[in-house]
Amino acid sequence: MIIAPRTAFLAGAALIALLAVGAGGYWLGANRTPMNAASQSEDGRRVLYWYDPMVPDQHFDAPGQSPFMDMELVPRYADEGPVEAGVRIDPGVAQNLGVRLATVESEPVARSLTAAGIIAFSERSIANVQARSGGFVERTYGRAVGDVVGAGAPLVDIRVPDWAAAQAEYLALRGEAGELAAAARQRLVMLGMPQSLIERVEREGAARPVATIVSPVSGAITALDLRAGMTVAQGAPIASINGLSPVWLVVSLSQADAGLAQPGDRVVASVPAYPGDTFSGRVETILPAANAATRTIEVRIALANNDGRLRPGMTADAQLSERRSAPALMIPAEAVIRTGRRTLVIVAGENGRYAPTEIELGRRAGDRIEVRRGLSEGQNVVASGQFLIDSEANLSGALARLEASSSGQAATQSHNATGRVTALNGLNVTIAHGPVPSLQWPSMTMAFVLERPEQARGIAIGDTITFRFRQDGSRYVIVDIREGEARP
Repeated sequence: MIIAPRTAFLAGAALIALLAVGAGGYWLGANRTPMNAASQSEDGRRVLYWYDPMVPDQHFDAPGQSPFMDMELVPRYADEGPVEAGVRIDPGVAQNLGVRLATVESEPVARSLTAAGIIAFSERSIANVQARSGGFVERTYGRAVGDVVGAGAPLVDIRVPDWAAAQAEYLALRGEAGELAAAARQRLVMLGMPQSLIERVEREGAARPVATIVSPVSGAITALDLRAGMTVAQGAPIASINGLSPVWLVVSLSQADAGLAQPGDRVVASVPAYPGDTFSGRVETILPAANAATRTIEVRIALANNDGRLRPGMTADAQLSERRSAPALMIPAEAVIRTGRRTLVIVAGENGRYAPTEIELGRRAGDRIEVRRGLSEGQNVVASGQFLIDSEANLSGALARLEASSSGQAATQSHNATGRVTALNGLNVTIAHGPVPSLQWPSMTMAFVLERPEQARGIAIGDTITFRFRQDGSRYVIVDIREGEARP
């Protein structure tokens, strides 16, 4: 049988290819460690996978260095319990770090706060004095704005010509019985003549055209518009007098504290002018509208001022407290860690284990604060030394994992990078990538997870790639990967 040269060439090429495939398969079979053999530790315990203690959700098929926290991977044995989040620190190390624990306790809490305010006149104690009839000012008694006068103190003498004629007519008719005398006396009242002046005219039997205007209340003169010799029209303002007791202490509360003040609540105020002295009062009014610029609620507190020591314009501090106390879980305020998006505490567990826990805060009472969600009574939290624990055990990785558990923003945002494949095992791929500006990452080598199995086709160890990834909890998932030149 004669074989054509072209046919002989093709047959030879096919034979060589078969031999190459067979040799490659033999080499892979000889050098690949069975999963069951690699999953056995030296003491015979079966290893399920390896993991980073700070990122226990990420699993690896072989031991080595963690790409996340720069620490050795830990084996997860089949006979172990579930992996706990957080870190374990030797009690001696924790003592050297100055770690101090506090117990979550249930105790009655009555929220209180100190609000600063300004003392002002009570607008409920203002008296305005006006001229009842036109006339001329004859005397002012030397009064001035700011003077403190008592009730019935004379303010000004006014001569009223119209009163003189009416008084003379009444005196001429009062000896006669009948309706004329009564009508003449009623006319004096209608002209605005004070009852005391009418009785004086009756008693003395002579006309008194000069009337003395007196203060109707005790207080400070805040306006005085008349001077000697001035002409006064009917209804013209003469003086304005503000009562001195009680006075208002006007404080502004934030929206969060607006519910603390209720009308009728007792208040204790202190004034810098009188150190050690306190003044008691009650919440009189809570204004119905908030200040549009400061978003604060104005509260008026009535303070007794019988001795006149509280002067409008002074500053004072008011201590406001809730009427009733309610039991609540309380921890020291210094135990709280605020990351900006979350509020956390470090919970101390058994065997020296510390784990970050998200909480929801409530009312604050002094140096303690209420925990509404996240803790239970009797648990221990780290009250001091949290950040030393972070430094000692890389707890920032656990905190970062807890931050990443909110899958809202992280699950939707993607990032671009370039790098070189250093390891490839199923869906897990390790890449030595360059800087990632969108995450402010420097160049590093870390593990990623492929979103789909087919993404691994055509990708081999040592290939230079460009890829796009997103964060999914504690994992970084590659959504697109391509061969390409690495950027310098």
